[in-house]
Amino acid sequence: MNETSLQLPIYLDNNATTPLDPRVFAAIEPVLSKYFGNPASSTHSHGWFAEELVTIAREHVARLLNATPAEMVFTSGGTESNNLALKGLIAELRSRSIKQPLRVISSATEHKAVLDPLRALELDGSIELVLLPVNSLGELDLSQYEYALQKGAQLVSIMLANNEIGVVHNIQKIAKLARAQGAIVHCDATQAAGKMSIDVHSLEVDLLTISAHKIYGPKGVGALYVKKGLKLIPLLHGGGHEGGLRSGTLNVAGIVGFGEASRIAFAELQRNRSLLESRTDLFLAELRSRMVNFQINGSMVHRIPGNLSLCFPNLENTVLLGAVASKLSLSVSSACTSASRQPSYVLAALGLSEQDQRSSIRIGIGLFNTDEELRFAAELLAQTVNRLTPAPQSR
Repeated sequence: MNETSLQLPIYLDNNATTPLDPRVFAAIEPVLSKYFGNPASSTHSHGWFAEELVTIAREHVARLLNATPAEMVFTSGGTESNNLALKGLIAELRSRSIKQPLRVISSATEHKAVLDPLRALELDGSIELVLLPVNSLGELDLSQYEYALQKGAQLVSIMLANNEIGVVHNIQKIAKLARAQGAIVHCDATQAAGKMSIDVHSLEVDLLTISAHKIYGPKGVGALYVKKGLKLIPLLHGGGHEGGLRSGTLNVAGIVGFGEASRIAFAELQRNRSLLESRTDLFLAELRSRMVNFQINGSMVHRIPGNLSLCFPNLENTVLLGAVASKLSLSVSSACTSASRQPSYVLAALGLSEQDQRSSIRIGIGLFNTDEELRFAAELLAQTVNRLTPAPQSR
């Protein structure tokens, strides 16, 4: 392996976060130094200019989703957006003299930023939570979903693409079935944005979450699409910013970066998707050519490009990652759960044994990864796996 032309370690955790696009950095830099005004300051030019920057960014983020700028609420990221959507909606529905718990349908493989708020709402008696299982490919059984809907639901929350295994759900059909039963639909599209086309109208969703740092923008800023006419009770009070849904001084630099990242993602979507698909195929082909034993977790048919969950049987993932850590940056699961060192609840939902869960790693291929890096990574992983995996014992 030729390491001389490579900058090590190679970053292959792009599903946790993406590096900042240089064009996004160029857009942010003057906001941090020169255009520092508060957009809520309506009496002078510094505030006016900051407000205009936010307006332009809001238009770019809205265009990425085929929404209107007025339907976009800026937040601190995907977690806050999900919490505002779920808690804000449930609080609003219960304020209409609905005292009994509201029925909410979600899936067992949702991100913690959805599951944890829902479980908190269940714990305080606000909702009855129905978590639907997935099959061995990570896909929802729509017949089970329809059966669950027949018993009634006020809210359905299903992600567009899974953050750990990349599996894409048929949100258009899920939403159509939900709306036929009178349910409101929330979709966490954080992992899907920039990798597939997202149109809130064709998806027929009422609420949708995205985050800047998954599309080569800055961390600490996200957005929630709130369909026109839908009411939420805000989580934060104190100034009535963002149409009264999210009080607090706006992160202008982050929002400008989010807007530029959204502009680029929209303009270059087809090119970027094709690039990620070809690089994913290249990596898998290189890995297979080196005769290493592995299996892919989750469907390869309904999947966003660049997201791979691979199981290397009989090899502890922490041992594997430790062996390559100086040259490859990888993860064992999603960033929200990897620090706990617990087996992945997503992989458990697919039916993987605990041993196979502990033998799985997540590889996130990004737009800034090169073919040379991917060939190197495949070769290093193959050599390391073959070196560390115990040889089968003869009888």
